[in-house]
Amino acid sequence: MAIQRAEILVNGFVQGVGFRYFVARNAEQLLLKGFTKNLFSGEVYTVVEGELAMIEELYKKIKIGPTHADIKNASIKWSEPKNEFTIFEIRY
Repeated sequence: MAIQRAEILVNGFVQGVGFRYFVARNAEQLLLKGFTKNLFSGEVYTVVEGELAMIEELYKKIKIGPTHADIKNASIKWSEPKNEFTIFEIRY
């Protein structure tokens, strides 16, 4: 099982709509580790490590988002895992 790391950046109407909780819930279900947080720019930034297929599944869900979100753009950047996470968390 190849472990990957991805940085996902989402913009649009993604703050104040439960987006981070949506990401965290889905990441935990997919057994991924990392964090998600709001940025001052109005975007949501997520760093995730885990199995490639699981990260791709999370990215698919993020591009749709929770009910009240309006995703304008989502990008993913792949890199080598650093194994720095033990859980998935919401950061403030």
